Amino acid sequence: MKVVLFCGGYGMRMRNGTPDDVPKPMAMVGPRPLIWHVMRYYAHFGHTEFILCLGYGAHHIKDFFLNYEETTSNDFVLRGGRTELLSTDISDWTITFAQTGVESPIGERLRRVRHHLDGDEMFLANYADVLTDAPLPEMIDRFAGRDAGASMMVVPPQSSFHCVDLGEDGLVGGITAVSELPLWENGGYFVLRQEVFDHIPENGDLVADGCAQLAKHGRLVAHQHRGFWKPTDTVKERAALDAAYARGDRPWAVWERDGAGANAGMRTT
Repeated sequence: MKVVLFCGGYGMRMRNGTPDDVPKPMAMVGPRPLIWHVMRYYAHFGHTEFILCLGYGAHHIKDFFLNYEETTSNDFVLRGGRTELLSTDISDWTITFAQTGVESPIGERLRRVRHHLDGDEMFLANYADVLTDAPLPEMIDRFAGRDAGASMMVVPPQSSFHCVDLGEDGLVGGITAVSELPLWENGGYFVLRQEVFDHIPENGDLVADGCAQLAKHGRLVAHQHRGFWKPTDTVKERAALDAAYARGDRPWAVWERDGAGANAGMRTT
């Protein structure tokens, strides 16, 4: 299935005080940017047709793929001044680069690339800044067997704060960690049907408009995931993932764990 990646936002919480215009999906985790890790995850499960919804700092993403250096993360032989790759990362990926506006909300970005989906009944979508080890085939299969318009992966709350139960007299009746509450957060991994477009107005949002309307009609299902899931909304969160990568603790890299094979022939459009 085709994979739509939303990678055109400002990512203001990732700013480190410098005036750069690097979009959040291009923040580095190990030797590769976030968007590469997300795409590699999908490719491992056989989904290698990507549609990038570009906006802010689009040239950084374009330049990365147009000048992609396979030797950064693959073994190779240098023979007679020529490089012979022993394996490749992205050689069989098809990547469509679509400018969807700098200020566009997520739903509008999706609307603007609808024609690139070629009328496919089902497709995947992702914010391009969250890493997980979720079982994607299971997520897809469960949704395919349901009469619904969208599936949203949900995860337990990630906050380390505590909620306080207050009585009318101001006395505290109890304290509960947010992570222990019977709540779920949007995990940012979606399986969608064309039906979702019926509920996203011009300049609308995928979740607040599309998914919310589907939920009202009983057409939204959730895939609960309690395994590894890490966002990169802040510099601290990105740094933590980078440190984990350096020490070899990268559960999101399912292609390493499952012994993914090499690919062949990247195409860009």
